[in-house]
Amino acid sequence: MLLLLACAAVAAAVMLALQPTAVVSGPSATAGFDLRRGWLLLRAHDPRRLVPGQPGHVQLDEAELQWLVDQAVARGPAGTAVRVALAEGSAGLQASLPVPAGLLPAALVQSLGGWLNVDLRLRQPTAAGLPEVTALRLGRLSVPPALAVPLVQWALPRAAPGALPALELLQVVRTLHFTPGGLEIGYVWGEHSLHALGAALLPAEERVRLQAYALAISRAAGTGASPWPLPQLLQTVFTLAGERSATEAQAAAENRAALRALALLATGRPLQPWLPPGERHRAGPPRPLLLHGRVDFPQHVVVSAALAAEGGGPLADAIGVYKELLDAREGSGFSFNDIAADRAGTRLGLLAMRQPRQLQQRLAKGVVDDDLLPDVSGLPEYLPEPVFRRRYGGVGSPAYEAMLAEIEKRLLGSPLLR
Repeated sequence: MLLLLACAAVAAAVMLALQPTAVVSGPSATAGFDLRRGWLLLRAHDPRRLVPGQPGHVQLDEAELQWLVDQAVARGPAGTAVRVALAEGSAGLQASLPVPAGLLPAALVQSLGGWLNVDLRLRQPTAAGLPEVTALRLGRLSVPPALAVPLVQWALPRAAPGALPALELLQVVRTLHFTPGGLEIGYVWGEHSLHALGAALLPAEERVRLQAYALAISRAAGTGASPWPLPQLLQTVFTLAGERSATEAQAAAENRAALRALALLATGRPLQPWLPPGERHRAGPPRPLLLHGRVDFPQHVVVSAALAAEGGGPLADAIGVYKELLDAREGSGFSFNDIAADRAGTRLGLLAMRQPRQLQQRLAKGVVDDDLLPDVSGLPEYLPEPVFRRRYGGVGSPAYEAMLAEIEKRLLGSPLLR
């Protein structure tokens, strides 16, 4: 009798929780979020610069918080949408999530609906720690606040296994303060928090793929410290990608993982956290890459390729342009040849997704520098912001667009990038 009652209760809960339509849908108000604000926000709290054990503090307005949530949601199942709202001492979160395939019988999902709509209310903690749940609704089902945390701990590994490591990151939070339109967070970064962050950003199967390419790069690099020709490394990595790919879908997933590993190397990130424990002590320091005799070009090409594989060409292009604007204002100056390298990388990343097997085969045969980045000599570089503004009038001006047209013309000179 108890078993029958329990089964009936579960069935009733599922019927109340599932709904045929999503309550939250479409892009949030941060679709036009100022990229500069997001860039500066992430740079100010770059976890690689944080000292373990040292307290940190971050203030976010509601738009910034929503933007960060949107970035996380973009990695989840298609159609997932989340909205946040902040008030004095409290916060609200509404979300619509598609029911993962295989979690429930298909006939049941078809009859009841394929959406889980979540309405969560939080109250600022009276002392240090995480906020308290004051209300939780799953569709039409009201969940007692005392059951909210155990329910999440049970459901999360089943609905989204790759998100489970994110719970580890909550351990760094010490204080939270909700205000109308704002959030203040006090945190202490732990020794292993960076690896937990990396794990939280990738599903389990993606972490396994990344480990395979990190291991291949580490073994190919050996203990040398001299610059590594990018074409040579691409041949090694994409030969492995081809060996691990049986279908077009698998090839795209392998290419994306390969580009992630290459981006870690190109930006000087250590590969040790992504290696099997027995291999970590053998890995040497990151080895610089070389393209056309320069170590900055591989960074632009590889990082833009990885961004394009993750989020498409417009994202990679926007970040590349913004980085050059920052350089014009604060650093080495605006460089159109860097923009050319960014756009070459964007093309490479899109090919990795749209023609995954063909790209694997082409790179496995071997390429040269001009295949990856045609001649960019003569393009203006190292332009301080006043000079850039005077000559080109800013991003989007006719003179600027003419330079982009010249860059595209040069890129089309590479059969690989057409």
